[in-house]
Amino acid sequence: MRRGSLGSVLLLVFVALLILRPWDEELSAGESGPGSVDAYITRVVDGDTVEARIGDEVEDVRLIGIDTPETVKPEAPVECFGPQASSYTHRLLEGQRVRLVFGVERRDIYDRLLAYAYIDHRFVNAELVRRGLARTLEIPPNTLHSALFRRLELKAARGGRGLWGAC
Repeated sequence: MRRGSLGSVLLLVFVALLILRPWDEELSAGESGPGSVDAYITRVVDGDTVEARIGDEVEDVRLIGIDTPETVKPEAPVECFGPQASSYTHRLLEGQRVRLVFGVERRDIYDRLLAYAYIDHRFVNAELVRRGLARTLEIPPNTLHSALFRRLELKAARGGRGLWGAC
């Protein structure tokens, strides 16, 4: 084997080990780490939280990287533009088949699944920010699309879209 080829092979093995991390029990246990599933949205709770049927289970799912104004939080008032954000999410997601792509951390402290949602090639989380229906919410380690969300939020704010023009 030529010297350059051996170096290339070693580099590929090293990169594969970094990506797969077989020594990381938490990742290999399937409860954390990237992954995706097809799901059916059975109910929209509010602008950034849904219930999804995944196989035979119904799970609460919190959309990663975004925060819509509150509409159903106990002992909290309905926030400005919350009903509009919730209504849009209802129209967009309820009764739809979606692809849920999990973040590095799969569940939050309320045991909700944390995911990015896609309808076909439409990135739902980004769409909510782009329309001014959500603000960015960056919580490490689930920050894969943070830069995109910040750019979309800035454009929405500058354009006075959604909550940026109303609140």
